[in-house]
Amino acid sequence: MERAVRELWAESRDLLGLHSSAAPAAAVPRAETPPTPLAFLRDHVSPGRPLLLSSAATRHWPATTLWPTESYLSDSLRSTAVSLHLTPTGRGADALAPNPSLPSTNCFASALIRRVEFPTAIRLIQSSTSDSGVVAYAQQQDDCLRGEYAAVAGDVDAHVDWASEAFGCLPEAINLWIGSASSRTSFHKDHYDNIYAVVSGEKHFILLPPTEHHRLYIRDYPAASYIAEEEEEEGDELELNRLRLRLELEDPERIVPWSSVDPYPPSPEEAVAQASSFPLYFDGPAPIRCTVRAGEMLYLPSMWFHHVSQSPGPNGLTIAVNYWYDMQFDIKYAYFNFLRSVEIDGSRRIGDSEGDVEEKDD
Repeated sequence: MERAVRELWAESRDLLGLHSSAAPAAAVPRAETPPTPLAFLRDHVSPGRPLLLSSAATRHWPATTLWPTESYLSDSLRSTAVSLHLTPTGRGADALAPNPSLPSTNCFASALIRRVEFPTAIRLIQSSTSDSGVVAYAQQQDDCLRGEYAAVAGDVDAHVDWASEAFGCLPEAINLWIGSASSRTSFHKDHYDNIYAVVSGEKHFILLPPTEHHRLYIRDYPAASYIAEEEEEEGDELELNRLRLRLELEDPERIVPWSSVDPYPPSPEEAVAQASSFPLYFDGPAPIRCTVRAGEMLYLPSMWFHHVSQSPGPNGLTIAVNYWYDMQFDIKYAYFNFLRSVEIDGSRRIGDSEGDVEEKDD
């Protein structure tokens, strides 16, 4: 069975025009101008092929010149309260972390969320590092650009016209993401077609097509959340250097199916352990890598697995906007569900959930 699945990996990459050997994968297809709706539907949506677009796609956005400046966003959102996600290292927001009850195992860890005024959020994001004990990331996967950040939503397009026509609908959600170099997003997939635009800094994607599901060793993990060891007094301004976080398992227990693979292990010892435990990932075809620079757009088809890291712009921030279009649950979804029911090389353990990897932040 493993041989047949590996042949599927190679054939699907060949059909997508992507390299299938152990050598570095081919680049994501790039276009210098936005496609027509017909070309986008034919060449990318229907086959499930990513597309990287040059800055011509966002050149008309006021956001591309206004948001990277020192004061525009803080002035525009001065009295706006936003959701700030806090984790100890930037790796732990909706990702695996040591189980507080059994440290030799892992749990699925969610961030501590605090509501703070936007200028405070920016100050905390710019000052947070993985060595500071707390990393801050402004994001909320609930159509937050048209909610929390409505005051600046007019600085970008209300929808991506050529994509909306191809999909036959408007975006279900538009989200804003503001972080630093310390924030990373673990491997996951979304049930959305994703148009992802970077406004400041760069986003670095590692991509795997849905056919390579087994390479991520998706297993069941108990859910946990970071909490503050000591709650701040009402009226106190949030200070990262005084905040101590600890993980607490959810009660009642909730189980989350999640990827076990970390493509950037934090230590040489962990790198050896990862390579030994998850050979389908580390010994398989090279993952597809794509950097999205300021002004550029990435089309990420639904159900593609992606890991995301980032580099800040001159303002110390990485700022991005994404448009989520609801996917079509068609025969490709049925094929994917069949594929993930096939077990090879311990990629699934008996009793592992048949549920989906939950959507998460980028």
